[in-house]
Amino acid sequence: MQHDEPAVSLPTTPPAPPPIFGWQRLRLLLLVCVLFSALWIPIFVSSWVIPPIRLLMLGGVQLLAFGIFERWPKKLPSWMARWVLQVLAVAVVAPFAAVLIISVTNLAHPEVWSTDPKKMFGFAILLFIGLVVSPWIAMSALYRHISGQAQRQALSFELERSKLARDALDSRLRLLQAQVEPHFLFNTLANVRELVDSGSSQASEVLGSLITYLRAAVPNLHNSATTLGQELELVRAYLELMHMRMPDRLQFAIHAEPEALAVQCPPMTLLTLVENAIRHGIDPSEEGGRIDVSVRLQDGRCLTEVKDTGVGLSDKQASQGLGTGLANLRERLQLVFAGQAQLSLTVLEPHGFCVNINIPAQWSPAVTAPTAASAGA
Repeated sequence: MQHDEPAVSLPTTPPAPPPIFGWQRLRLLLLVCVLFSALWIPIFVSSWVIPPIRLLMLGGVQLLAFGIFERWPKKLPSWMARWVLQVLAVAVVAPFAAVLIISVTNLAHPEVWSTDPKKMFGFAILLFIGLVVSPWIAMSALYRHISGQAQRQALSFELERSKLARDALDSRLRLLQAQVEPHFLFNTLANVRELVDSGSSQASEVLGSLITYLRAAVPNLHNSATTLGQELELVRAYLELMHMRMPDRLQFAIHAEPEALAVQCPPMTLLTLVENAIRHGIDPSEEGGRIDVSVRLQDGRCLTEVKDTGVGLSDKQASQGLGTGLANLRERLQLVFAGQAQLSLTVLEPHGFCVNINIPAQWSPAVTAPTAASAGA
């Protein structure tokens, strides 16, 4: 079945790193500063504005170092991971940033801040946050970023795998469809040749009916899906064509529930069954026989039955199938309906056989006019 979904291509180059001072990073920085300021301010003896300023300055410097080594150097040795370099940069810059920040925020005081125990305590708090808390936050952010990238890459691979699987399914269906076309057409033309070789007066009429039939049938051979209503129209045309060839040896009847006519199915589904019934059941029988085609719905599924009163099959032949036609049909049904379709053969008594197809009832928006009647002499 064909799909018109756009192709999914995997990225060939790594994505560009996010902005150093992007909103998500600044939001995390502000949240951390607010949290630790709330813990620091109660024990801070000076203005309450100083702790958040110091934390913002420290976080800004470390975020800058984090972003620089996120971009530089462009290539690293195989034994070094970039995330390790980024976390180390955050930790290494912390002592220098802490000294600079404490010095700047104490410019208004003439005494040296390193000789003041209280200011040294503030420096120790800032250094602890820079050396312990900030690298841990950086590692957590990197883990979330890498995890998100891995999930996006896994999704991209899954989408690509699904596309390749659909392409493989389409190719397989097209191959099977191409095998069905000559199988059906050659068998039908062989029937016409028999009339011509035998000098039958019906040869010209049958050939005209065949041309009319092929005009309607051949375009549908290349479609990825059709409806049971359209299939029954082709089956009726085919059986009428065969009835003209052997009017005394073939009878047929077609019965279908109107609601089932819009159910989707692979092209040539019913026609393959009927053509096999003619070829393997009716043609070899001197008395001929009758073909009955029925389509009905039951519990959300569509049940199709094609049975004939021809020469019949042995149990071994029934279990092995009837050659290329049914073998390809069984495989096409499995591919189209993802294993939810069943095709079974049953030997009838006293002679004949029955083919049953059970598929999910998937309706087509365009409903074919009812085709349910009987015909044949």
